[in-house]
Amino acid sequence: MPPHRASGRPRPPTSAVLPVTDHDPLLAFRAEFPILERSTYLVSNSLGAMPRAVPEQLAEYARLWNERGVRAWAEGWWHMPETVGNAVAPLLGAQAGEVVMVPTVTQALSTVLSALDYPETRNRIVMTALDFPSVRYAFDGLAPRLGAEVHVVPTDDGIGIPTERLLSAIDERTRLVAISHVFFRSAFIVDAAAIIRRAHEVGALVALDAYHSVGVIPVDVHALGVDFLAGGVLKWLCGGPGGAFLYASPAVRDRFGPALTGWQAHRTPFAFAPDMTYADGIWRWLGGTPAVPALFAGLAGPQLVHAAGIDALRAKSVRQTNRLLALADARGWRTTTPRETTQRGGTVAFDVPHAAEVSQALLARDIVIDYRPGAGIRVAPHFYTTDAEVDVVVDAIDDILATEAWRPFAGRSRTVT
Repeated sequence: MPPHRASGRPRPPTSAVLPVTDHDPLLAFRAEFPILERSTYLVSNSLGAMPRAVPEQLAEYARLWNERGVRAWAEGWWHMPETVGNAVAPLLGAQAGEVVMVPTVTQALSTVLSALDYPETRNRIVMTALDFPSVRYAFDGLAPRLGAEVHVVPTDDGIGIPTERLLSAIDERTRLVAISHVFFRSAFIVDAAAIIRRAHEVGALVALDAYHSVGVIPVDVHALGVDFLAGGVLKWLCGGPGGAFLYASPAVRDRFGPALTGWQAHRTPFAFAPDMTYADGIWRWLGGTPAVPALFAGLAGPQLVHAAGIDALRAKSVRQTNRLLALADARGWRTTTPRETTQRGGTVAFDVPHAAEVSQALLARDIVIDYRPGAGIRVAPHFYTTDAEVDVVVDAIDDILATEAWRPFAGRSRTVT
């Protein structure tokens, strides 16, 4: 059967679009990720590949629990939120002791929300229509109870929001700007520096959700001057679920006491005092008992990303996402991803015909991607991805559309897309 031609134009051979790079020093890291031996893994924007060291790390957790029992807390477990935070810190441009681990970004940013007061003249929280819904759910529920109101900045195209529109939403009524650094559907990079400057000019604070930026684009919290930044090791940092991180600027972290808190944030937690006395520094932003197994699992990935080097990783990401866009253009596919490299994170989304069904057909072929309504099939190469794998996913979509191999999946729904 002839190849699918969404635009009526014949598609050129893959090799005619962009050259494949034969020498790629980052591919030396492929051996650290066993799933790459079995699958074409292009979904690190959702769940990074598991490092080879993780089973050994989890076995060490089990050994300590088995052999040391409750003594394991004093022998390292209690301090693991900071230990793992210190491994993540260089990827944020942060220093040791400036980052701690918490279970989720929703919890991290809700902790920030709970720490502030909201007087009637300064009670606005600026968010956007493209932020990850989980955080919006919490803010929409909590903000009115705290006397705050959420102002949502709209989007025209579902891909990005003009910087001027964001800046104009920030004024003397704004208490907190809580937005995504990179939008999850489109990989649109927000001009965080401009937003932080504007917020600080009017006396507002900024909390960035950096889940889709840290580990795929360079981030420097000190250069940005951001007050709070949260993210997780689940995606680009290859650290698995249950490990999120929170940075609080030294300029603000001791000024506030979060209402959403727990005993790890207490200055003397094992005194079991009935009243809260906050610890100094980043520890006051912790909560209750940490999820220790997730912290064991979350250490190897950030270390590998740091070893690969974020500048080299970013350069490769730009090259491979450029290639994906060129391949899509050659086929006439609609993409829901910024074209300017300075505005694009690590993901390209193909809005092809029957995209939901095509995504399931790809998964059945062990080509691992995901699908998001309003965006399409999201493809996310990472530092361990070969150029050949970038071509494989596009060629497979061609074949699925041409042969109608998507049809067996019509009408099926998946719990996780």
